[in-house]
This record gives sequence, structure tokens and C-alpha cells, in this order.
Amino acid sequence: MKKENYKNTEPVYFFLDKSCPAALFRAAVLCVLFVSCLTPERQEKRLTPIKSTSEFRLMDIEKLAGEDPVKALHQIESYRAIYGEGSLLNEGRDPELAARITALEAGAVANLKALQTKAVEEKRWDEAASFARSLASLGIAVENTGMEPDFLLADAKEKLAAGSDLHAFLGAVRAHELKPLKAEDALLFLERAAKVKQRRTAAFFLAAADAENGSVPEDLRAYAEGRDSASEMIKGVATVIVDRGLRIERGMGLPDRVLGSAFFVDAAGYLITNYHVIASEVDPAYEGYSRMTIRMGDSASVRIPAKVVGWDKALDLALIKAEITPEYVFPVVDRIIPSVGDTVYAIGSPGGLEKTVTAGIVSALGRRFLQIGDVIQIDAAVNHGNSGGPVMDMAGRLVGIVFAGIENYPGLNFAVPAGRLAAALPAMLAGGRAERPWLGLTVSETAQGAEIIYVAPFTPAAERQVPEGVCITSINGEDAAASQGTLIPALQDALFPGKPGELVALETSDGVKRIMMTAARPDLPLAAAAKVDTRERLAAPLFGLILAPSMGGAFSSSYLVKKVVRGSIADEAGLSEQDPVSIRGFKLEEKQGYVLLDIDVKKRRMGYLETSMRLPAMLDSPDTL
Repeated sequence: MKKENYKNTEPVYFFLDKSCPAALFRAAVLCVLFVSCLTPERQEKRLTPIKSTSEFRLMDIEKLAGEDPVKALHQIESYRAIYGEGSLLNEGRDPELAARITALEAGAVANLKALQTKAVEEKRWDEAASFARSLASLGIAVENTGMEPDFLLADAKEKLAAGSDLHAFLGAVRAHELKPLKAEDALLFLERAAKVKQRRTAAFFLAAADAENGSVPEDLRAYAEGRDSASEMIKGVATVIVDRGLRIERGMGLPDRVLGSAFFVDAAGYLITNYHVIASEVDPAYEGYSRMTIRMGDSASVRIPAKVVGWDKALDLALIKAEITPEYVFPVVDRIIPSVGDTVYAIGSPGGLEKTVTAGIVSALGRRFLQIGDVIQIDAAVNHGNSGGPVMDMAGRLVGIVFAGIENYPGLNFAVPAGRLAAALPAMLAGGRAERPWLGLTVSETAQGAEIIYVAPFTPAAERQVPEGVCITSINGEDAAASQGTLIPALQDALFPGKPGELVALETSDGVKRIMMTAARPDLPLAAAAKVDTRERLAAPLFGLILAPSMGGAFSSSYLVKKVVRGSIADEAGLSEQDPVSIRGFKLEEKQGYVLLDIDVKKRRMGYLETSMRLPAMLDSPDTL
């Protein structure tokens, strides 16, 4: 090995340079500054133990208690579910912690009461009613400021004085449903209804006044007890034309137009039609040309520009407005549920033929075609262009709004019940997309009641750890009871009048009452879940197929059918309990609004013969809350 020669290597000296004292001084100063940064406060912080997850949650709740007490109360209930007594992460053994949570809850309730009182003082009646509903879900009375019907009535009187008749009548009717109107209040609205020539509205308030033994002038009584003719009603129906430019077919440009019907619900020019008629006007996914007009006569009549005020996609309803004073206004105060076999007639513009009247009967009730509630089946002739037109009974009462017919099956036509229109109108009048409350539950009607078969991730019900397999016994104190086939719509109706962000009390058959804050209902309730949850769990809400692990090997993907929801897609496909099932594929088509599930199944009823199947399901399930 070669020996290195170090004879000419310069020695290294570290502190002999003239600049070294200055460098040493700077290093000393830096050390002093670093040490001086550790102030007593920082030193104390560095000695403080690391906070637990539960402590951070409590700190968030403390902040929310003053800023958003409704959300704070929701978070407190969620905290108790996770960390309270009986939970897996039980920190409820600490009395000081329990006292702290109780104090936070009391503070949040006090702040919520204060917000409600301030809303009353500032005459923000809609907010006051919302806060009152949240307090009522907690079982807290607010007699000092009034309850929801008092706020609704106060708001209705203000709207009446301001000339907003539609707002006023809707508010007064809702207030009356919660607490009967006094005779003098009913007479006040009766007088306005007669003045603006809304006979059915006058009849509603006449009945309210008579129920309280009020004195009603004979001229008002005679008007309210009269009846409008069909020839008068057709004056309040318009044809809706949505011009979407040109569409290209086989290299040729063809006019792309949507025809529908609409009817006036207020003298200020407000009309009701279907959402699907005006969808291109408000749908952000639509990128083409769209311009809406209405006309009151035939195709030679002048077209009047119209605009969309609000819409409720879940009910396929929309509120539009045109600068015109109508000759007739349809009252929307009746909550008429017709009987099967009752004669009804529809008014609309089939094929653009304006003011066409067709008659038929109510063929069935309780059809589940929309996300929320049920609809009426009629056999009155309905064609393209009838969508959005009114359906009347023989007494001249509005019973529904045409929204669909099944092509190639004449006589299979459907209408949204008028009662749901009245419930939906306040949110649409507020403008824009009507938001509805959402818990994140999929339910199935069984002999035991409304069974929860699925809890969607990241929803209020998931945060409150609502279990699957239990039945809903009440919502906000209203028992979950209805005739067969109507239980789910009844539960949806219990939530419908509220707003997202309010508290709701949900009681279940496990004996637990859970307070939770509602969220805004998505356009496609199960779309978000389909992106994050497992396909095995999604088989329940989408296809009615509740699975259980099988006794296969460690790497087996086979399951056993634990339960098949009656009337579901799986039920229609012939699957039954204890059938072995293997999932081969799951495809989400969110833009088209559906999913596909590919399975291999050995049906017991077919001697365990293995079959491959593809099951389709829509994402806008009508069985969700």
C-alpha cells in the first residue's frame, strides 16, 4: 500500500484568524437570543401535556357554543356518543369532564334562546320559527316569545299588509295547521281572499272562522261558498316555451324546444310548472342556449319573457314569474287528498294546444315516483306539453300538478299532490334551489315499522351513530305511524317543513332518543355514499339486498343474503334469504343518475343453480330521510 506524503501539508489553526473574536461574539448572541425566546409562557406551553382528541373536540364545541349553538348541540350529542358512558372510548368516568359537557350544553341552549328572542325582537319571523323548531326538538318551550305558529301568523300579517298575498296566505294556512286561527285573524285573511278573487282561499278561511264561531258578513260568506267554472280557470293557465336553440340530427339543424304548462298562483305573475320543463334555465351542467317565455293564447299570441324564481328538484316543481296580471289565480291553500275513483280534470297545452281540458278519474294513490312523498295516478289524457298543468276535482279544488305520463301506455299519468306544492312554495319563494333537510338514512317499511337499513357515511345520522336494523318510532315527538304503504312518505313529511341546519329529535326502537342537526339533502341522495362506501354495504340501500359474511375461506368474496327488502330490485330479481352471492362488479354512472351491480348468485329456489345477473338502480331513492 502506497504511503501518503504529508510533509507539505499546511497545518490547520482554528482561532488564530483576526476575525475569530467577532464570529465568537455573534455565536454567543445567537445563543442568548434562542434562550431568551423561551419566555415563561412558552416554557409553560412546552411543559403542558399533549391534549387528547376528546379535548380538541371540546375546544371546538366551546367555540361553536357562542357562534352556532345549534351545531354545538349536535356536536355535544356526538361527543357523548363517542366518549360518554357506555361508549368504546369511555371518558365519562371523569366527573369534572361530565360537568364541563353539561355546562357547555346549558350555554349552547341559552345562546339558542337568545338568538330566538333577538329574531323575534327584530321581526325576523322565519328565523324565529326555525329556532323555535330546534328548541322544540329539545323539549324546551319558549312561551315567553311564542312558538312557531305565532311567528308564522305574525309574518303572514306583515306580508298581507305589504301586499304579498301568496306569502301571506301560505303562512296563515301553515299557522292554522299548527294552531287554529282566532276568528278575527281568519276574517282578516278571508276579506283579502275575497278582494283578490281567490274563492277557494276564501272558503278555507271561512271554515276557520266558523270553527271559532266567528261572525262573517253575508256577502263574504256567499262569495266563499260559490264555485268557479272551468271556463274561468283556463284563463289562469299558460303555455311555457323553453327555446334551447338548435339540435343537430343527421347533419341538419332542428329547433330544440321544450313545451309545458303553468298556472298562476298569485296576481303578481307567479306561476307553477315542472322542474324538468325549465331545467335548462338553471341546471349548471347545461351549457347551451336557453330562453323561456310564456303565452296566454294560441301560437300567434305574443310571447312574454319569464324567469325562474325557485325550484324544488326533488318534487319536480318550479316557480316562475312573468310581468303580467292574470285573469284568474289558482288558490293553493287546499290540502285535498282525493279518493280513488274521484273524477278529476287536467288543464294544459298538450302538443302546444293551449287551454285543453281533459277528464278522467283518480286511478290510484301512493305511487312512489319522486324522491320525497308519493304521487297521484290519474287516467285523464296527458301528453307532451301537459307537464306543469293543474289537476282539479269536480268542486274546483286544486288536487295536483301534472308531472309525468308513461309513453306507449295511455292512461298511466301522474300528478304531484297539491298539499306538497303548498308545503314546497315558501322555500321556492325565497329564491333559488329549495333545500330540504336530510338525515342520511335509508328505510324500509316492514311489519314492525320503518326499519333503518342503511346509514350513509358523513351524514348527521352517521355522526350520531344511529344503528342499522332498528325502527324509527318518532320524529320530533310525532309517532311513526301510518297506513300500509304510506309510512315512509309520512316520515318525509315530518321533516319537510324544516330547514337544513335545524335540530331534529329521532327516537328509535332501541329506546334511544338522538338529537341531531339536519344537513341539506343532495340532489342524488346516495351518490356521495356510492363514492366512499363499500359495494357490499351499498347493496342494501340501492338494491334492497342486505348481506352477511359467509363461511367461505379467508380469501372468499362470497356472502349470504341476510334479508331482501320487500318490493326492492333484489326482490323483483328473485333473490331470497340464504342465497350465496358473489359481487363481481359495481359501476357508478353519476351523470346519468344510476349504478350497476354485477353478481353471481346461487338461488335456493332454483336448486342452487349459479346465475350471473346485472342489477340496475337509480341514485335518487325515494326511501331516504
